[in-house]
Amino acid sequence: MKAPPHDWLLLALTPGIGPAGFLRLIDAFGGADAALNANSRQTEPLIGKEAAEALQRREAAASAEAALEWTQAPGCQLVSLLDDDYPPQLAESNAPPPLLFARGRRELLAEPMLAIVGSRAATPQGKQNAENFSRDLAEHGYCIVSGLASGIDAAAHHGALGQPSATVAVVGTGIDRVYPASNRQLAHRIAEEGLILSEFALGMGPLAAHFPRRNRIIAGLSRGCLVAEANTGSGSLITARLAMENNREVMAIPGSIHNPQSRGCHRLIKDGAKLVETVDDVLDEVGRLQRKRPRAKPAAPTAESPLLEAMGFDPISMDALSTTLGLTVGELYAMLLELELAGLVASHPGGLFQRLNPS
Repeated sequence: MKAPPHDWLLLALTPGIGPAGFLRLIDAFGGADAALNANSRQTEPLIGKEAAEALQRREAAASAEAALEWTQAPGCQLVSLLDDDYPPQLAESNAPPPLLFARGRRELLAEPMLAIVGSRAATPQGKQNAENFSRDLAEHGYCIVSGLASGIDAAAHHGALGQPSATVAVVGTGIDRVYPASNRQLAHRIAEEGLILSEFALGMGPLAAHFPRRNRIIAGLSRGCLVAEANTGSGSLITARLAMENNREVMAIPGSIHNPQSRGCHRLIKDGAKLVETVDDVLDEVGRLQRKRPRAKPAAPTAESPLLEAMGFDPISMDALSTTLGLTVGELYAMLLELELAGLVASHPGGLFQRLNPS
């Protein structure tokens, strides 16, 4: 695929212009070349004084050259609004990015996409829900989009990897940076099996203002947005709001009323988001696609033990379990360890344990 024109790169990568300013310049002057040749008195009303001066100084010249050099590496490409394969849903969204750095399987841009997002500080059950929903929806043909953050995002990416429709990670840094660093191995795998996207210049670090911009791309790419778990301050609620503004379906998985990480989902549901309990609930909202790879259901776990029954699904202390079941702490530790190794129980700080739903 041919790289975008150099004047397009200069305009898109100039600090301070941003996607909305870029489109205003294109509309006003008819093209990137004409906008570059305009004087600052002409461009300042459209993009502000600082950006207009940066454009005059050609501050993006080094970034544009670095971007072109970066495309010489395998799997590294630039996607622009000029390209035939620019995702139509993103192009129709609010302030679509004029330029995207793309690493991996560019053909995934043509796949129907679904966002799964949520809290970085996710509970074990929340991460398991995200991974399970992601895997099952990917098997139904959806490419899963998320933001490569810790917690729910990482679980969503993991769930979709290995499926033909795979996953797209939209990052809030330059595409040559991995944030958080703990997701480096995951990022490398996505670059091989899926696709990583960024609108930021190479080398750009994880500035706070970048993540709402990343979230708008996640929302713009997707037919719908599923929030798997979130507190009331989670950035995933921004993604959900942006999805609503773009007339996309918004869904949320409810959780325990005692779990602070569920309150953001509960707020979304109160505000009109679809309450989701199963994959069928999601497909009812966003539409059913032909399965790409059937998967046999895993064998059901053995009959539930009295310990699992006594735990319920909220975090519970060892003392409470000991009182309920009449077992010693030593006996309970042995039983809980076996259940934890089987993926049926997770331990929490403070000596609490929580039953997981493996389905």
